[in-house]
This record gives sequence, C-alpha cells and structure tokens, in this order.
Amino acid sequence: MGRATAVATLGDRAAVARGSAGLAGAADEVRHAGGEGLILPVDVTDPKAIDRADQPVADAFGRIDVWVNNAFAGVVAPFPQATPDECRRVTEVTGLCCVFGTRAALSHMPLNNRGTNAQVGPALAYRGIPLPSAYCGAKHAIQGRNASLRCELLHEGTRARTTMVQVPVVNTPQFARVLSHVPGRARPGTPVHEPDLAARSMDHAAAHPRRLAVWIGGSTVAPPVGNALVPGLLNRYLAYGDDAQLDEGEHAGTGNLWSPADTPRGGDFWAPGPFDVESRPGGAQGMDVPQPSMGRPGRLHRLWGSALRTQDVPQRGRFQLGPSRGVWPLRAGARCLAAPGRGAESPHERPHRR
Repeated sequence: MGRATAVATLGDRAAVARGSAGLAGAADEVRHAGGEGLILPVDVTDPKAIDRADQPVADAFGRIDVWVNNAFAGVVAPFPQATPDECRRVTEVTGLCCVFGTRAALSHMPLNNRGTNAQVGPALAYRGIPLPSAYCGAKHAIQGRNASLRCELLHEGTRARTTMVQVPVVNTPQFARVLSHVPGRARPGTPVHEPDLAARSMDHAAAHPRRLAVWIGGSTVAPPVGNALVPGLLNRYLAYGDDAQLDEGEHAGTGNLWSPADTPRGGDFWAPGPFDVESRPGGAQGMDVPQPSMGRPGRLHRLWGSALRTQDVPQRGRFQLGPSRGVWPLRAGARCLAAPGRGAESPHERPHRR
C-alpha cells in the first residue's frame, strides 16, 4: 500500500523505505509517474535510524507535509504457538514504527504549523480475529495512541493533525510474507480490493486531516459495529471461521518478520499480491468519521439513517451483518463518499496481470 500510495500521487515527491529491491522498484515507478523518489532504507524499529532519515527528507523537499505509517509484519498461528520473540517483533514493526515515525514527523510539523500523520489500520484495530493475534494487538495500540495524540494536538492549537485510515482487505504480497505456523497458505478474507483503492484513500485522508478516521468500505465498518452490538455472537462466528484465512497448499518461505522478504532472492514483489482474480479495483464505498471541534461540540453531520452499500461478492469466509447485496444502516453521524476508482496501470505491469 505504501508503494501504491507513492505512485498514486502522480507527480508529488515521495520518500519511501523498505527492502532494497522493492525500494528501488518503487522509486523507479514514482519517477515514471513524474515524481521524485528519494531512496531511504530504514529499519523502522530503530528510533535513531528514523530520526536520521527525516532530516534528509526535509532538506530535499523543504518540509514534511505528510507522514504515513504503514510498516507490517505478522505471524499466523494460534496464540500459544507464536513465540514471545515473534510477538515482540510483530509489535515492534507494526506498532512501535508508528510511535517512532510520528515522533520524527512531529519534530518538523509544528515548526511549519501544518502537516498530517496518517496511521494505517484495518478494522482489526477494533476487533481481533483468530490466528493473527499479535498483529491485531499492535493495531489496537495504534488506534488508542492515535486518539490520544489527536486530543493533544487539538489542545496545543497546532494545525498539525493525525488521522487513521481504516482500509479493507487489500491484495498485497503481505499474505505470502507473513510467518505461518499453521497448515495451508495464508489468504485474505473477502471482499478483496486492489492497492490503488487504499492508496487513493490515504491521499484523501492527507487532504482532509480534520477527520479522526477514514473508513473505506462496509467491510471495515461491520466488525466494530458487530462487536459493539453482538460481541458474543461475533465471538462464536469467528471461533469457527478461521479456515477462511487459509488456502490449500504449503506456505512459501519464512516471511519478512526478521528481514526484508526481497533480500534472499533479490526480487521485487510489486504492489499487488497474488489475488488479482478475486480483487475488486474500486467497488467499495467509504465514509469519513468527522472529529468534532473542541470548541464546537455537536458538529457531527446529522445524516441519521445514512448507509453503505456493499457489492455482491463471493461469500468465501466473508463476515457480514446483512445480506450479500444490501444496506448497512449506520446509527451515527457520517458523511458518505464514493471510493475512488482504479487508476492507470503501472508502467511495470507484471506479466501475469490481466
């Protein structure tokens, strides 16, 4: 998603950091899109390394306008089978990267009295599921920390903002990269969306930082709503639905938990993952959840009875509160927005893509 976001800005300058092969490929795509790619390989679990990386960005581009925290590592395993070291590593990469990255960005943003920190968190930040418990815990921590920080920034009166983009299931290489201790290959639930949907949504969030959160699609809204209304029923549903996260076959490799996945083979994994046939380019609808001003309570849009419509998709392991083709009623102030459609294909299209 980070790579797709850098390319989707189409002309904006971008700084990216990941494994060497993927980093070089992402920078090349940014340049072909008309932007300027700054290569900064950084270990996001090292706060000193991140502090050293933010200054070259500010020096090259004048200031830091948007900082997106989206580092990922995961373990697919029943809780007792995930070792303490593995759980610690997932927490460091997925959770603490947001602490270190946001601190580095905020050291520059108040100086210009502007800027946006965007944290990427799926609905698992509000509702955990079986098997990736360490990842769910890290995302829960991000959500709580983001809410606290937003209050502090409002109190200080700065125009720097933090927001959280709640993305649906996205077709990225992450499912082939996670470390797995269970039989079968890790796979996403449905519906699956292409990375360009998440990329354009993050671009929207950066342009509208006054929102506490941006929710993309009904599949991101359903789990936290279900958890609030029928938590016991949801627990029982999820207890017997973990097979929806697995495909037949053997999981390839040891994942990227301890080192970038592109290092051993020297390959570039690109932005999209292997689930192109199942994915939908931009069919989901999203909504903004506005953050009320401290001085103007009750500023929420009064759109009672607003709804999100989900498209008819294959029902393999899908969690839903309503029919496959129906309306999701929302009893809260919300402003509906149409999710962006699919953008132009990358100039470096993979051979097997349709």
